[in-house]
Amino acid sequence: MIFAICGFAFAAACGIVRLVIGPGLAERIMAIDVALISAMGAIAVDAARRDDTTYLVILIVIAIIGFTATVAASRYLQQEQRGMDSEEARP
Repeated sequence: MIFAICGFAFAAACGIVRLVIGPGLAERIMAIDVALISAMGAIAVDAARRDDTTYLVILIVIAIIGFTATVAASRYLQQEQRGMDSEEARP
């Protein structure tokens, strides 16, 4: 189980690096998702290793916040793209 936690930590670190160097907003959103999902996996493995359900509430909160943030950012990108498309159509 230690190897799984280390793997999740490595994936989260890769996501954070991509967050810092990502060229655009969409790439940064995906990097945040990778980091959050990796953290969730590490928390779940640690909870299973300890046979303790205390941190599962944190897991649920991270999942809800991550999903909501991704949907909000996607809507923002969609509206931004629509605004650019309408500006390009004007003569």
